[in-house]
Amino acid sequence: MSEFPACPLCASPHTYPDIALIVCADCGHEWSGHVVIADQIADAAAVVKDAHGAPLCDGDAVLLVKDLKVKGSSIVLKKGTKVRSIRIVSGDHEVDCRIDGASFVLKAEFLRKC
Repeated sequence: MSEFPACPLCASPHTYPDIALIVCADCGHEWSGHVVIADQIADAAAVVKDAHGAPLCDGDAVLLVKDLKVKGSSIVLKKGTKVRSIRIVSGDHEVDCRIDGASFVLKAEFLRKC
């Protein structure tokens, strides 16, 4: 599979770079490579932020800012619980962590960086 984006006209994955353009091998369509750079910048801009707007990184320690009920369980994660060594993941629940030996995936909006 090509590391370049699919052709915007025919959706073919067979694309290649040619100086400053990206070319589709199937239909011959050429377009600017700036689209690829803009997509990479948008991905870099998707920084995970906590409840107060501080950026979160892998390995950070955070505190819960409110009580969270765990779906399908009677467990409640209490406000003020400190979580160490978080891991940032993709998806709507951005933070993977372990609390009291159990794995949880949490939304960053319920966390505060220590």
